[in-house]
Amino acid sequence: MSQSTVQEQDPRQAGAKPPFAKQPQEPPGSEAEMDPRPDYGEKTYRGTGKLTGKAALITGADSGIGRAIALAFAREGADVLISYLNEEQDARETARVVQEAGRKAVPVPGDIQQEGHCKQLVETAFAQFGRLDVLVNNAAYQMAQQRLEDITAEQFDRTFKTNVYALFYLCKAALPRMKAGSSIINTASIEAFDQAPYLMDYATTKCAIVGFTKGLSKAAVQQGVRVNAVAPGPVWTPLIPATMPPDKVKEFGKSTVFGRPAQPAELAPLYVWLASPEASYVTGEVFGATGGRMPY
Repeated sequence: MSQSTVQEQDPRQAGAKPPFAKQPQEPPGSEAEMDPRPDYGEKTYRGTGKLTGKAALITGADSGIGRAIALAFAREGADVLISYLNEEQDARETARVVQEAGRKAVPVPGDIQQEGHCKQLVETAFAQFGRLDVLVNNAAYQMAQQRLEDITAEQFDRTFKTNVYALFYLCKAALPRMKAGSSIINTASIEAFDQAPYLMDYATTKCAIVGFTKGLSKAAVQQGVRVNAVAPGPVWTPLIPATMPPDKVKEFGKSTVFGRPAQPAELAPLYVWLASPEASYVTGEVFGATGGRMPY
């Protein structure tokens, strides 16, 4: 069988290379409206019990990377609290696949910019599961702007509150109650290392996440909790058509060595490994999954 035939049959390749069709959306975006639909692993991910009996809280779990993580965690044996803003249709789909894996799904809508809501997410996780073993700070906001002067104070504030403040609120609420062997996993980005000029505020938050991850890891290890980050490159998620100009969407992911963006399903195994006992000697690390773009 030729290499081209194999690629045509690979669900991560078929229909997933640019150019992409115009598909403007209002933020935060809907996975159900994307063309092509992202692959979050429903047909391909096979669990092996790495997270049996664990409980996880995942922000931004309604779609994209968050949904792929939720599916993978559930198939590895974990119950999942699905934190999302207001994307009801997408959140129901995530809950469906978690439940079909035989695990408990707890969808909780709300704005993580608010400290009170972040505290309530942690309280709900303990109330529903009796424990919290894995906190995944994945939700993010971005809005592309061509010039610095086009970034309003309101946008800058929203980006930081969603991407950085919420992470701080959630870690502050969860860490004191997490047991030894637990894990916090933050979603950084290639933007922390190779910044695009049209995502200056978003890139700055991702730099902050890298610094926070490394600092918190040194404190959390005293109670046996590991803290790491995953830094994705371009990934085909609702955030892209909802926050980027059509010309950027059309060619999204073309700059990688694969000539395409990642599918969410390709990121989830990293989060599974970091959440599992197999990564027991790993903390304070940032793992790139950038399609060959991570600078050294």
